[in-house]
Amino acid sequence: MNQHIHCIVNDCHYWAQGNKCEANEILVATDQFSSQQPDRIDASMASQLTPSQAGNCMSTCCKSYVPKGSGKITADNITKMS
Repeated sequence: MNQHIHCIVNDCHYWAQGNKCEANEILVATDQFSSQQPDRIDASMASQLTPSQAGNCMSTCCKSYVPKGSGKITADNITKMS
């Protein structure tokens, strides 16, 4: 799978020219989960974390969020990868 992760947080260590994320792994979580966890909770612990539902894009920092089962193949001109 050829993925492109984009990031507009330019004071992050993994941010690169062209708004690219050069991290090997990232963790996407709901805002509620993130606000209740210490910074040490990150991608390396993903397999130990319990998934939760966001309900909508505004409940995450993931602006590519598309509701599961919505049948939408694209959102904001971005095609979901399968």
